[in-house]
Amino acid sequence: MKKVILATRRSPLALVQAGLVAAHLRAAFGADTELLPVVTSGDRQAEWSLEKQGGKGLFTAELEGALRRFEADVAIHSAKDLPGELAPDLVVAGYLPRADPWDILVLRAGGPSPKTIATGSPRRRLQLAGAFPGARFVEIRGNVDTRLRKVAEGLADGTVLAAAGLARLGIHAWPGLEFQALDFSSMVPAVGQGAIAVQCRVADSARFAGLLDAPTARSVNLERALQAALGAGCHTAFAAHVDGATLHLYHESTGRRMLALGPGDLEAPAQTAARVLHELNLKR
Repeated sequence: MKKVILATRRSPLALVQAGLVAAHLRAAFGADTELLPVVTSGDRQAEWSLEKQGGKGLFTAELEGALRRFEADVAIHSAKDLPGELAPDLVVAGYLPRADPWDILVLRAGGPSPKTIATGSPRRRLQLAGAFPGARFVEIRGNVDTRLRKVAEGLADGTVLAAAGLARLGIHAWPGLEFQALDFSSMVPAVGQGAIAVQCRVADSARFAGLLDAPTARSVNLERALQAALGAGCHTAFAAHVDGATLHLYHESTGRRMLALGPGDLEAPAQTAARVLHELNLKR
């Protein structure tokens, strides 16, 4: 390939992630790369509540359109932004090696237990409610630095951000704020959290798939199979994360659960997802 064109959102984090994929593809192909920044519906509707308006495809549809119009060869997504079900003409070829999947609780430094926490995620809200009973939750949108600035200025006493995004932006501290990592016993991450997805047209999947990280794909494929089987989206407090031979799962009707995975479970994600949901009595 003479050049690989990568469609990406315009946010600072998205551009960093696309740059990581571009560097990986340059090393693998020896080809030039070019970023195609795209403004998505989710970026334009910055005041929308994703929970109330629905977030399905808001951060991916325009990137997928660039693939269909052959303006780009691949589209780069945060894997946690992908809808549970993808269009039949496109496929996730794979992922870069997964970064730290944990969430980070961001609190105003030196303050008491937070009374107001800014997050629009039902997954985060319900899991935090147990640790901070009585806390009030408010919506927050914007890029990572915008969210940090809003909390530092007093919009809320705290918020939650993905560790991988903070690390990729080189943000390890912020004036007036303190960061606390939330392990899996405190907060189960979103499906695909920490992974960067490389999407392409079905006909091109073989060209890219062998260049990407197989262990990350096996883990995220099972997480996404659970999400698809449940039809879980922005309205549902649901989370799933594969950590080696352990599946960490959260659902609003079951709470946090840990399940052991067998040797073949990652190789048959749809069947494993069906079994897990049956065991937990969870239905679409």
